Amino acid sequence: MAISRLDSLVPETRLTVETVPAITKVRHALVVAAVLIEVGAVWDIAWHQSIGRDTFWSPPHMVQYASVLVVGLFCSWLILRTTFAGTSAARGAMVRFWGFRGPMGAWVCIWGTFAMLVSAPFDNWWHSPYGLDVKIVSPPHMMLAAGMISIIVGALLMTLAAQNHVDALDSRSARWSYAFTGGLVIFALSIGSFEYTGYPNLWHSKAFYLVAAAIFSLLLACIARTGRLRWPATAAAGFFMLTSLLLNWTLQLFPATPRLAPIQNPVTHLVPMPFPILLVVPAIAFDVLHRRWNGRGDWRLAAFLGATFVITFAAASWPMAAFLLSPSARNQIFLADQWAYFVRLGPWRYKYWDSVRGIWAGQLATPIGVGFLTAMLVGTISARVGLAFGNWMRQVRR
Repeated sequence: MAISRLDSLVPETRLTVETVPAITKVRHALVVAAVLIEVGAVWDIAWHQSIGRDTFWSPPHMVQYASVLVVGLFCSWLILRTTFAGTSAARGAMVRFWGFRGPMGAWVCIWGTFAMLVSAPFDNWWHSPYGLDVKIVSPPHMMLAAGMISIIVGALLMTLAAQNHVDALDSRSARWSYAFTGGLVIFALSIGSFEYTGYPNLWHSKAFYLVAAAIFSLLLACIARTGRLRWPATAAAGFFMLTSLLLNWTLQLFPATPRLAPIQNPVTHLVPMPFPILLVVPAIAFDVLHRRWNGRGDWRLAAFLGATFVITFAAASWPMAAFLLSPSARNQIFLADQWAYFVRLGPWRYKYWDSVRGIWAGQLATPIGVGFLTAMLVGTISARVGLAFGNWMRQVRR
């Protein structure tokens, strides 16, 4: 009965009904693998900050690469099954590449798998001539990050296609699954922009609001447009914050000893990432504005979203930064004042920065108000791009 209803409501869905069980299995596997990849990424950052890169065969690396192998095997199986064992109708419904047929999300995951696997020997070679560093930004790490994000985006596209299909059947599981994977994408990009947005010392700086508006306005606008929940952007931002907190609350419970000199700060446990940025506040505003202003012109809506993002984000982040730099936040709940073993501690920990290079925000000549206006402009353009992507993503069914 469900298939016949879907068949009559969405004509092109007839072509994929017979492949739904296989796609569902792969979709679930991809979501689990995406979670494990991010677990491995956060664990790896904590490992670098607490122990150092002692060997490639560290537990976080093994979690990441085992997840990548699962992604590659499941997606390859689905593509080969559809290409060689599927009917002509099933093959016609899939995306074609080099003669093979498969869902769009599976192809994106395959690309991410190759990028992550290639980054492994590249990273090993990089550390041989340049040393066992603890830097996030390096060519092999960027290739690794691109592969991770591609796999998570691939999982997002798989859940998106399922949501767009089963929306006619009023199934909420696919909608929640899409919101959850949207939160994973936000989490991945928050890690990628960590050096500009991660530390609460940066939350009074112009760079913080500029980078956040450029990245997260796009994501929240896109999710608000494509999600089929009543509060899709809010749900995705909430999943991001919850996932980040649960991982970091758990990691700090495990003992760790630095193994790579110089040891400036002898830590005794895995050092977690700081408290996550408060994206749930602008996400609520995005959902409200999208419901009330959708259909009145995307540029007008984007202008409201860009300005609203900066205003609401600043209203939440500005006082929260002051709290996170205070003694009250120096506990295992708010994750404040926890620094890597290679950091020489000093009074700079409790000051606001304008960049990761330690320039005090108070020394800057440009007023913060100018930075806010610039961030609003960037947020408007970013939100407009996000709405455009959302318009396309609402049509994704394969």
